[in-house]
Amino acid sequence: METELKKFEEFKKIIDAAKNIPKEDLYFTYNGVIYPTLTCDVDTFKTIETFEAREEDLMLVAYPKCGSNWTTALVNSLLRAACNKEPSAIIPLLEFKAPNKFEKLKVEPSPRFLGTHLKYDNIPQSFFDKKVKMLVVFRNPKDTAVSLFHFYNSNPALPTYNSWDEFFPDFMAGKVVWGSYFDQAVAWNKHLDDDTILLTIFEDMKEDLEGSIKKIAEFYGFSITEEQLKQIAEQGTFKSMKENSGKTHGEFGKIVFRKGEVGDWKNYFSQAQSQEMDAKFDECLAGTKLGEKLKYNVHCKW
Repeated sequence: METELKKFEEFKKIIDAAKNIPKEDLYFTYNGVIYPTLTCDVDTFKTIETFEAREEDLMLVAYPKCGSNWTTALVNSLLRAACNKEPSAIIPLLEFKAPNKFEKLKVEPSPRFLGTHLKYDNIPQSFFDKKVKMLVVFRNPKDTAVSLFHFYNSNPALPTYNSWDEFFPDFMAGKVVWGSYFDQAVAWNKHLDDDTILLTIFEDMKEDLEGSIKKIAEFYGFSITEEQLKQIAEQGTFKSMKENSGKTHGEFGKIVFRKGEVGDWKNYFSQAQSQEMDAKFDECLAGTKLGEKLKYNVHCKW
């Protein structure tokens, strides 16, 4: 727990630094994708191109606000139970900048648990060469958009939006941090049958957390007891993690854990916006494996 808090102390410094920075300086574009200036930089992106993965590495991949913080906490609980390993104090996302980060990762004992919001094509090649197991997390796009809207407005490291109606067209055009949800979804959909990839859906975790944790444990090769599984599930609900976020994430907890609900999008989308996203979903994901797993007609239709 102390290690995790140390990690999020870095975010407090970022939040404090953001208060005096003009809105237009809070983000930059790299290879056509927008990233937050205070957590990412060009030097880090260039460094990760040659990052050396290990076969024992464990990777979590998620588009922003699809459940990455929740899933990270669950995997850390599994690491404690199965490997007696505490989370690394290193900032968790591969693309996040931090002093001497990659030097520290070189000497960190295996299994290293790493995360990223990067698109498939931007993940270092060594992860694929070493056949690293990747847990890919997705959430229905409507709730993802609403959650990202609130993340922008609650996180001082990102520019704020005056309204949901102002944010929606930027989300649809991919003019948000880490780019287009649909571009990422299309890219990952092509690889869901790979042996090294496990798809986990946010809504499925909400419906059956214990079952989802069991699948993750089996995928990563963790051996845990039924008692450990039940304990991780009981302590790992979104509600429980939000209540304890002050202890685990410090001030950043209020930013990353908001509602965690399914269907909150109905409080924001107009009929026209809903139809626009329905059309985009059909264009990109209708008839695909990922589209089917997202149960769009169940979670995203009025």
